[in-house]
Amino acid sequence: MSAARIEPGSFRDPHSRVVEADGAVLRLLSEEGLRDWSALAATNLHERLAAEGKLIGTELVEDQLDLPDGLVDGAAAVLRHEVVPFVSYPYEWTFEMLKDAALLQLEVLRGALDEGLILKDSSPYNVQWRGTQPVFIDVGSFERLREGEPWVGYRQFCMLFLYPLLLQAYKDMPFQPWLRGKLDGITPQECRDLLSTRDLFRRGVLGHVVLHARLERGQKQSSRDVKSELQRAGFKKELIVANVERLQRLVRKLEWRPGRSAWSEYRSMTHYTDADSERKADFVRAAAASREWNRVWDLGCNEGRYSRIAAEHARSVLAVDADPVVVDGLYRSLREEDNGTILPLVVDLVDPSPALGWRGAERRTLADRGAPDLTLCLALVHHVSIGGNVPVRDFLDWLRGLDTALVIEFPTPDDPLAHRLLARKRPGTHPDYQRDYFERSLGELFDVETSEELSSGTRVLYFVRPKV
Repeated sequence: MSAARIEPGSFRDPHSRVVEADGAVLRLLSEEGLRDWSALAATNLHERLAAEGKLIGTELVEDQLDLPDGLVDGAAAVLRHEVVPFVSYPYEWTFEMLKDAALLQLEVLRGALDEGLILKDSSPYNVQWRGTQPVFIDVGSFERLREGEPWVGYRQFCMLFLYPLLLQAYKDMPFQPWLRGKLDGITPQECRDLLSTRDLFRRGVLGHVVLHARLERGQKQSSRDVKSELQRAGFKKELIVANVERLQRLVRKLEWRPGRSAWSEYRSMTHYTDADSERKADFVRAAAASREWNRVWDLGCNEGRYSRIAAEHARSVLAVDADPVVVDGLYRSLREEDNGTILPLVVDLVDPSPALGWRGAERRTLADRGAPDLTLCLALVHHVSIGGNVPVRDFLDWLRGLDTALVIEFPTPDDPLAHRLLARKRPGTHPDYQRDYFERSLGELFDVETSEELSSGTRVLYFVRPKV
């Protein structure tokens, strides 16, 4: 196959490597990996979870393929996976998204145990999304359960799922910066240090945080082989099942009750008349209906009104906003609608998700994971350029680099919200934030198909395509 590329983030499993080729997602399996896959494929669990949309669709490839050699002893088999619309990372998710992903992880693990299987890890990176439905994608994570062995993924589940959820639920501490800054998550001792004495009496803290941290400290100071000791003592599968079921009950009961944020009441603060609001929606609707789009980005999506309009003419929509409260609310509403098209993510465009991990390649930038062919950039330019101090031309250059058609709104300096932002700055700080300069820069990078000035006279909409 042409343009075959080993996925850089799949190197941690010696028996399974992911390859991207010609738009397909393939998985190389070693002999050991093939035996584990065959054990999974023979169960009702595989068929049931796939039918429910909770496990990625997978088939064995019978054809001979010319693929990169990603395994030490070569590939014994190749699997082909269904392609998810967009790859996201847990530090871009909201509380409810991480919670739903944790419950899926535990459900898959619980079902595997009933079939004599187990998951060798418990990483949220093994979960992706079809709209608001989480799907488990790492079939290479399944392995046959070995008698007497504990659940080796428990610590990872705590560090990357449980502790972030506990800290946000109990301390209102956002987990996204922590998981972005440390891909392995929050250690038991770090979580313990962040909790007060009062927190020790909260659900799940004593057993999963305090005792876990104490045991880890003891193990670091000892040369004991705890895993071998557990095997000799006859560690039972029932103990793993009991732990998984306790975690399921704990996670289900965790709730985050945020207060108001800067943008959660944004709609009530806007200065659109009802007529202008409808004209704006009609403008977006006409641009979105001009063709069928593969992927749409809605930047600064807020409550997702325009994401929903775009979704009527797109295979998938990525709705991003910097405010976790806003995005969590959008996710909840889309989940109630059972929306399979729109994926909401927490992303600050002035400080977006960088390339991270080994060699800066394990986790990719937003654009490297799939650029849009249509982008909505509504009521955003003033926040990026004035609030974020990004020059107008730089922001437009970045948008042009996406090679995307664009619906963009420019609030003039006289617009009440833009004026408020400018008033906080020293006079003359943003000489580039002028309509004539914006339009000149836009015209140098894009061909303007249509534009419309709203009746307020302070907001202008443009539908443009990149210059060839």
